[in-house]
Amino acid sequence: MQDLHALVVEDDPDISSALVETLEGAGFRVTSARDGRAAVDVAAADPPDLVTLDLTLPHMDGIEVCRRIRETSDCYIVIVSARSDEVDKLIGLEVGADDFVLKPFSPRELRARVAALFRRPRTAVVADEAPSRAPHVPSPSQPADEPSTISCGAGLVINSARREVQVDGAIVDLTRIEYDVLEYLATHLSRVCTREEMVLAIWSSALTHDHHLVDVHVANLRGKLRRHSDATWIHTIRGIGYRMDREGQQQDRRAGGGPYLVARIDSEDWARGLDF
Repeated sequence: MQDLHALVVEDDPDISSALVETLEGAGFRVTSARDGRAAVDVAAADPPDLVTLDLTLPHMDGIEVCRRIRETSDCYIVIVSARSDEVDKLIGLEVGADDFVLKPFSPRELRARVAALFRRPRTAVVADEAPSRAPHVPSPSQPADEPSTISCGAGLVINSARREVQVDGAIVDLTRIEYDVLEYLATHLSRVCTREEMVLAIWSSALTHDHHLVDVHVANLRGKLRRHSDATWIHTIRGIGYRMDREGQQQDRRAGGGPYLVARIDSEDWARGLDF
């Protein structure tokens, strides 16, 4: 049986106990940390495959813990917090978290979300890693020397075999879910993708009801692409979802042939709370 290590970072002993019980029941070897500094030390000494992380912690808050762990680890990070403000979700996802679960949490939902995360490939797998360490990671569809690529115009190229994104040859640093969102839209060029279908395809679970998670990741993705280019690839279809066009060929198109006009709304608009 594979040895998957989960790190539970939680100050409340009752919630910590519930998280440990839930993850041990899912087959993880679980370690606990009660404060932020201890969590960073444990993650460095015994690298986890999964971290559940509260935002309100002694000595170092959860956002900084997430940032520090993400600097050296590609593990899955799930924030489990009672802070429900969208800005907390936005910041947590921006610094590298993969999902956000509100307290009080359902053990069944948490296990479903974790299972959904582990069904997606990691962004990097060590070549000589033992097969038993990563049985859920599928092999690339093509050899490494024959990578499959998606060209989206204006210099944006997605290498799906390497899970790498470049704009004019410069690598764009994306989180795991930001990459998944971009690749999903790119493989459905010129078609409107609803938030519901994106949640099911990317999170692989109907239990992820918070469709604004899609908006958060799209906002982050747009911001990172904008650092490399003024081109616009991703368009908001108000009240429905998103559509990605090959840059230079999308002007004045209607949304997938339907009655909805393209809405050019960027991440700053989302941050102001617009309903799209």
